[in-house]
Amino acid sequence: MASNRIGRINEELQRELSRLIRTLKDPRVQTMLSVTQVEATGDLRYAKVYISVLDKSKAPDVMKGLKSAAGFLRREIGNSLSLRYTPELVFEEDDSITRGAHIFDLLSKLAPSESQEEPTHADDDAQ
Repeated sequence: MASNRIGRINEELQRELSRLIRTLKDPRVQTMLSVTQVEATGDLRYAKVYISVLDKSKAPDVMKGLKSAAGFLRREIGNSLSLRYTPELVFEEDDSITRGAHIFDLLSKLAPSESQEEPTHADDDAQ
């Protein structure tokens, strides 16, 4: 039952952070990015925020900008959500989209070679 509550809080944190990040005036954060996932600890003291950045060359600057704005974001979340503890935000770059695309490319390269090696079952039917 507690994990369901944490899940709902994670979703609400993700929604609120996505909204707040768009309002930041830091030029390092003015790029296409999305909050892909939030994982809060059971006691709500910390929350890992996974960020996906469209332009990978700007990712280190974006992460620095978000880390410098963490205090502001935490205060705004505390004002908008009624939680006993407002979690400390820890930002991490999420590369799952890139890894997923890489795995898809590898699988697509394997697919044609597997279809050529499949034996035909016509010989089995003739016997």
